Amino acid sequence: MIEHLSKPEYVHVLLNALPVHGLAVGVLGLVIALLSKTRAARVTALALVMVSAASAWPVYHYGEAGDKWLDEHMRRGKQLIYVFYVVAALSAVGIVGEFAAPKAAVPLAIATLILAAANLGVVGYIAYAGGRVRHKEFQFEAPPEPQPEQHYDD
Repeated sequence: MIEHLSKPEYVHVLLNALPVHGLAVGVLGLVIALLSKTRAARVTALALVMVSAASAWPVYHYGEAGDKWLDEHMRRGKQLIYVFYVVAALSAVGIVGEFAAPKAAVPLAIATLILAAANLGVVGYIAYAGGRVRHKEFQFEAPPEPQPEQHYDD
């Protein structure tokens, strides 16, 4: 197991579901928390959204080597990674707001919910290309032509 953890592509595969599934569960949890009107539930859901969105960085960092679909997957990830950072930061602000500014807590949670839900669309867009990297069964169309100035080898 330790040997596998030294391989970036292995770490990528281990973590790549966290921003996708974790964020979806966090959004659902945040909806339930807002409906239940309990601070503990909001803090828990915001923490889940924050960790899930922040996990996009190691997933991006350890992205695996592959074919033309990887270039498209990496282009999308590099272009949109900042959306995850904003969602993670807004979640953190929401958690702090629960204790430091209780009157702002619910509006911050609602803003986080809206942005996190939109971030799920970003996740789908990035994952669409990533799912075709090694999974030929998902390659229903030809990969996009690589753009020379946007080839990612790092």
